[in-house]
Amino acid sequence: MGNTANDGMRSPEWYRPRIAYLSQFILPERFETFRQVLSMRTRWMTVCMENTFHPQNASAIIRNCEAFGIQDIHTVETLCPFSPNTHIVKGTDKWIDLHRHADTAGALAALRRAGYRLIATTPHSGDTSPEAFDVSQSPFVLIFGTEHAGISDEVKAAADGFIRIPMCGFVESLNVSASAAILLSQLSSRLRAGNAPWRLSDDEQAALAHPLGSGGVLCREVIPEIHSLLPFSCFSSALPCGCSARGSSRPPRSPAQDR
Repeated sequence: MGNTANDGMRSPEWYRPRIAYLSQFILPERFETFRQVLSMRTRWMTVCMENTFHPQNASAIIRNCEAFGIQDIHTVETLCPFSPNTHIVKGTDKWIDLHRHADTAGALAALRRAGYRLIATTPHSGDTSPEAFDVSQSPFVLIFGTEHAGISDEVKAAADGFIRIPMCGFVESLNVSASAAILLSQLSSRLRAGNAPWRLSDDEQAALAHPLGSGGVLCREVIPEIHSLLPFSCFSSALPCGCSARGSSRPPRSPAQDR
């Protein structure tokens, strides 16, 4: 998981020629797919994983977020590392930004400073269902706890709200990745159907299309392609777009690998 959040954004004028340069290395259809995907990305809704233990759950969370257009994932790893299995992630980790926090208090403080409502995903006397939750009020973060103990008391004490998935069987809880998939699907659908300004700004989309610290979607796709076509000696310096291709040794990806 090498992707972390961009530290800042430059003007659209800075990105435009670099995006144009990189786009010549991919088919127009593929480039248009990038544009369409970026247009559906959101930071209005995000996810925070508190001490996710199992790699398969970490992997499924990444795939869920990518599938439902959630650009950022926040993690707290005081008890165990957030370590997705590459065989399960299958490359989807390169399309999202991962923010690692030293502890729960730091994560909650950072998210609150960024304007997010802290929503704990656990039953509570004042909880609400996904159908009734107000997705348009303000940006929000869904906080999921560890597989064994659930959400910490620290999160419960700081939460601005609680959300639960209604169930009618004998099972009292669901696997964390299954819970995340259900909530992300329902809430993202309602969000996009509403009036909240959920889309990334043009500047944010431009920043994701071109690398700035983490590597934008074009370079995540294009640099391995260039690496396979040109001799290694060509990578002694940065590309004209300002990106370094040295050390990028992944083979070209086929469309089947992106499924």
